Amino acid sequence: MRYPAAETAEKHQRILTAAARLFREQGFDGVTVGQIMQATGLTHGPFYNHFASKEALMAESTLHGSEHSRVALDAASASPEAMRQYVRDYVSTAHRDAPGDGCLLAALAGDVRKQPAVRPAFTFHLKTIIGKLAAHFPWQKKRDPRQQAIVMLSAMVGAVALSRAVDDDAFSDEILKAVNTAFTA
Repeated sequence: MRYPAAETAEKHQRILTAAARLFREQGFDGVTVGQIMQATGLTHGPFYNHFASKEALMAESTLHGSEHSRVALDAASASPEAMRQYVRDYVSTAHRDAPGDGCLLAALAGDVRKQPAVRPAFTFHLKTIIGKLAAHFPWQKKRDPRQQAIVMLSAMVGAVALSRAVDDDAFSDEILKAVNTAFTA
């Protein structure tokens, strides 16, 4: 039975959204196609009508998650204070505690290195975010905004990843606060 194109497209987007969230929460190897399809309310069977493989889904869901992040960063580029707030929100306990709703960089950087099919989408996302930060963050020193953006984003991603990894809540908060202060004070 063929479904209308709009319904097929809506299902495709549901799969991408669920996969992006689950991959950020559990990593690429921590989620099966069956779990993704279950999260969408669909059966496993139609998966291959939408994607050639799990690897294809991983790559496309990375681009899907990237689009969401880029939209948020575009909104933040409206003013210097909005950019600082973007950084504050990124290195926050709310972001730390909700990896499924957060940045794919902090959630998946360790996994991507083992997934060649995902690396181009991840690289595209990383370069785009660095470019936007370089162009729009209110840098105090105008020497090399791209270099400063790389340093800042690396610190932000690292802070979130490390704050999620430690078993000491006070230390986790300290990591986030240190990076927040370094770039927003």
